Amino acid sequence: MKNLLSGLKPSEVFSYFNDLTRIPRCSGNERQISDYLVDFAEDKGFEVVQEPCLNVIIKKPATPGYESAPAVILQSHIDMVCSKDPELEFDFSKDPIPVAVDGDMVKTDGTTLGADNGIGVAMTMAILGSEEVSHPGLTGLFTVSEETGLVGASLLNPESLEGDILINLDSEEEGVFLGACAGGTHLDIKLPVSRTDTSFDKTYRIDVDDLLGGHSGAEIDKNRANAIMIMGRLQEFLSEKTDLETVSLSGGDKMNAIPSSASVIVNIPGKITEDFISLIEEFSQSIKREYRVADPDLIIKAEPIEKTDKVLDRKSSEALTDLLRLIPAGVQTMSEDIPGLVESSINPGVLSEKDGVISLSCLIRSSVGSLRQEILKRVERLAALVGAEIEVISDYPEWEFKSDSYIRDLMAETWKELYGNPPKVTAIHAGLECGIIGAKKSGLDMVSLGPDTFNVHTPRENISISSVNRVYKFLVELLSRVK
Repeated sequence: MKNLLSGLKPSEVFSYFNDLTRIPRCSGNERQISDYLVDFAEDKGFEVVQEPCLNVIIKKPATPGYESAPAVILQSHIDMVCSKDPELEFDFSKDPIPVAVDGDMVKTDGTTLGADNGIGVAMTMAILGSEEVSHPGLTGLFTVSEETGLVGASLLNPESLEGDILINLDSEEEGVFLGACAGGTHLDIKLPVSRTDTSFDKTYRIDVDDLLGGHSGAEIDKNRANAIMIMGRLQEFLSEKTDLETVSLSGGDKMNAIPSSASVIVNIPGKITEDFISLIEEFSQSIKREYRVADPDLIIKAEPIEKTDKVLDRKSSEALTDLLRLIPAGVQTMSEDIPGLVESSINPGVLSEKDGVISLSCLIRSSVGSLRQEILKRVERLAALVGAEIEVISDYPEWEFKSDSYIRDLMAETWKELYGNPPKVTAIHAGLECGIIGAKKSGLDMVSLGPDTFNVHTPRENISISSVNRVYKFLVELLSRVK
């Protein structure tokens, strides 16, 4: 296959990134990418550890003159969110990512790109593999399943880590250095449902589609529509206006992505078809007005499908509607310490049904631990009221901001000298592995950074070529100054 990234600079970074686009690495399927990193380390003669969970730790000695300098850990995750346009025939377990170059952007054709966090992996490999970069002792830390609850960081054996400074390469905005992040709780709400025979003769599928979606941390403040929440509103609206039986509801594909599509299948009496379609159009126009700026391409469409004879009984249907109408969603509080920073939020990300149980998978984020627990308690109360149960899948700590940081100060000085403007030092309302790693190995001086990456976790993900070049040049210069 032709390397479409050939000729891009920095060449060594994009060469490794091109390799990554050809290796399956959806969360939970990281064996091949983990083995690829082990082979890379062994080929270079580096010490390497492959943990049972498939985390990879590569150690490179300091270059001459840097033996006494603080050791640096370069950290990134090797998994990616695998999402594609619904109509695209693509298998993430075997097909190479369809990369394309469009001006200053590397993008794809209908799939996620995996720049989150493949570009961090590629930059670390380029630095480890270079014989020209001056640096202190280096550790490349590559973790698995970050996108599904920071699993690799949670399973990391800290005894394998050597370093005083950790630079996380999982940020997505050039010139912004992060010194703190939110903690998170991934939970599933499980609602048992029962079915009964239908009383009606027509079946319709209604789709909420073409929403922007996006990262449930970085883009939760943009007021983008949540397709599952809209479908809950539609379900309530139709139930109040006309005869209706619910067959099923579904939506979203990742708990940490704002759902960009959802569907409901309903049965209606054939005689009300015209009125039913009119009601959907009425609701659609109202919702489109609400999101005319934040989600301008939102559509709601209905089509008849083959009749379905089994529907949710009234109790189950009402419980599901109550759950979707009452669960909190989106931003809950804003930070009083950092202007413009979301302090806490909740994203209902995936709605599905299996074996008579409807599951709503949610991610709660907060930079204040007590607020995360408060939102969880509210959800638990709601679940009990509708007859559902809560299962906490994972829970990880926040990374608290420290006023004093040697590496952050050095980074700010270096960035300003290279590019003439001071960087922005802030926090992020998203989960970074720094919180978990810092709890496992106390005393680490940590910062997160990265190049400009856009629309992560969506098929419109892309990354700036020139930004990658600037950030990589900065990293190389920074490492030469750590003494």
